[in-house]
Amino acid sequence: MTRSALKAVADELDIPYYRPVGDECELFEHAFRHRLPLLLKGPTGCGKTRFVSHMAAKLGRPLYTVSCHDDLTAADLTGRYLLKGGDTVWVDGPLTRAVREGAVCYLDEVVEARKDVTVVLHPLTDDRRLLPLERTGELLEAPDGFMLVVSYNPGYQNVLKALKPSTRQRFLAIEFDFPEPEAETAIVARESGLPEGRIAPLVRLAGALRDLKGQDLEEGVSTRLLVYCATLIRSGIKPERAIRTALIEPLTDDADVRAALLRVADIALG
Repeated sequence: MTRSALKAVADELDIPYYRPVGDECELFEHAFRHRLPLLLKGPTGCGKTRFVSHMAAKLGRPLYTVSCHDDLTAADLTGRYLLKGGDTVWVDGPLTRAVREGAVCYLDEVVEARKDVTVVLHPLTDDRRLLPLERTGELLEAPDGFMLVVSYNPGYQNVLKALKPSTRQRFLAIEFDFPEPEAETAIVARESGLPEGRIAPLVRLAGALRDLKGQDLEEGVSTRLLVYCATLIRSGIKPERAIRTALIEPLTDDADVRAALLRVADIALG
């Protein structure tokens, strides 16, 4: 194998695995090239975060990932003054570091953050691509390598936690869902090391459980949980125990619902 071929293999190994299910990789590349912000929407565990990791590595850009939550403020993203050794020094937050370095900044479940976060994002999501830092008096202009990506799960939205139309319309948007059974089987096999023949029944079960979403279940089985289940089975855990631990228990705490899901599992697996 030539040196260039070896380098290509090494580069491929450094890129997190992601199997495209449509044209999402091409769309991401076009958004990056044209300096456009991107919104990913889809259920929990369907591959949004892995997709962003894959694309950032593929494009050769550093990645800053922030898991948003109720207490996340604009200052957590931009930075704040901190005491260090008796001195007060400014410390950049992840968004500011991404802008300075020309990196990809990924805000996971952005609707969970406080409302002042969207105010900070707005000037970065139009043609200005600016990040004002009021505390330091700086006005940072995002370089070409910077990209803002946000995600959320539409199934978890409510009146109090939803993206305003004025914010949504600042982003390109790609909708994600769980892969088709054949593709999902291949993904789980690649991630867990379990043969596809043993994974196919698990994927069928996941489909049956997803059909119950909205009927005592807030969310269906994620591809992530399928990988966990297959990993347990490959390591020697009995399938019945792995299924209960990875595919049933994480979905509900209600004993009656859990019993019903176990019956569905028995039927689906024959």
